[in-house]
Amino acid sequence: MFSTQRRALIVIDVQNDYVDGSICIEYPSVELSLSNIGKAMDAARAAAIPVVVVQTILPAGAPMMAKGTRGAELHHVVGSRPRDQFLLKSFPSAFAGTGLGEWLKERGIDTVTVAGYMTHNCDDATIKQAVHDGLSVEFLSDASGSVSYANRAGNATAEELHRALTVVLQSRFAAVASTGEWIAAIENNTALERDSIFGSHQRTRR
Repeated sequence: MFSTQRRALIVIDVQNDYVDGSICIEYPSVELSLSNIGKAMDAARAAAIPVVVVQTILPAGAPMMAKGTRGAELHHVVGSRPRDQFLLKSFPSAFAGTGLGEWLKERGIDTVTVAGYMTHNCDDATIKQAVHDGLSVEFLSDASGSVSYANRAGNATAEELHRALTVVLQSRFAAVASTGEWIAAIENNTALERDSIFGSHQRTRR
């Protein structure tokens, strides 16, 4: 299927705390996701797709991403590569208080490709706000990642969170793809497969 999309790649919170700091990505492995993030950024550059890098900075003393700490700094995989826009944020969504929506609109971008951390937090919030703002979304499932949680509501492993959320995103909010599939789509100017809530549910009944 031919694609007429005008994309931007949004790289979210690829910071040291998620790699070797206070809240390390568990699934997919951080080594795999970092490699794929780098590949996606290089492919976007080669295809003249704008790259937006987003970084969370929290107040001094925060247990993660605290202002002025090494953990809050961009990991070198992202920090060493060129970008077209750089945004600081303090909320989960890359759109919240950053001017990202206006920046995309000014450039006629109708599709955002999301990579980075974490799948079930900032990626999810960004994807859903993008959809609510009328944008088409792609999500690179192997260029992102999750950590495990346990709280009064229960517990879930990083793999459970990542896998479940990618299924939910594919059902309505995004075209979920591997980095390799996405690179092939931009090289061949084809659209990634999308799905629906109804279709996703019906397949469980067969």
